[in-house]
Amino acid sequence: MQGPVLAIENVHTNYGASQVLHGISLEVKPGEIVGIMGRNGVGKTTLMRSIMGLTPAKSGRITFNNADITRMPSHKIARLGIGYVPQGRRVFPSLTVREHLQVTARETPANQWTLGKLVELFPNLGQRLEQSGAKLSGGEQQMLAAGRALVANPSLLLMDEPTEGLAPLMVRELGRLVGALKETGTAVLLVEQQLAFVLKYADRVYIVSKGQVVHHCLPSELAADNDVKHRFLGV
Repeated sequence: MQGPVLAIENVHTNYGASQVLHGISLEVKPGEIVGIMGRNGVGKTTLMRSIMGLTPAKSGRITFNNADITRMPSHKIARLGIGYVPQGRRVFPSLTVREHLQVTARETPANQWTLGKLVELFPNLGQRLEQSGAKLSGGEQQMLAAGRALVANPSLLLMDEPTEGLAPLMVRELGRLVGALKETGTAVLLVEQQLAFVLKYADRVYIVSKGQVVHHCLPSELAADNDVKHRFLGV
């Protein structure tokens, strides 16, 4: 049986004297879309930052394709094949759409994501290649943030709250992206607050509370478990 593309084992992470992750463990298998849910402030973004080496884990182990990346610098983690779409988009206002995509583009043997394929998926971006990031709408900036990660052709994509602040039309556009990722076999770790979005696209769901995994299930099981949804998600 093929092992996980990402394995997080008993990870503890601090911000100074404040501990945020308390022994969190989870895994993502090749080609799998895994949802991470939980209330605000429970450590979901810190988990993503620990994976990417932006807020390194104090203890525990993080492996990607069996390579230990626990304390590896962020740029080396990215080069191994992990893409990151951060919360808040982090688009450079002075760079054009084309420049954003050129900076991160990387050819790989599979080379599934090219500029041409990206603008085919997001025609709006194709029409705005020469516009600066500052002139894009919030939804277009989110598409650009995702595209910027994709043209590096990662085998694992981390997405932190991608639907936050988006209009329903743009949420549907983002859903098309997640569907395309599933078709290409790109594994996704998806932090998301919209329950309906996670239930539609995830293969498995982890629920986090106080820096720990408190529940792990299939989307269909979560949809039917009103007690878990009320206790940990507030819905």
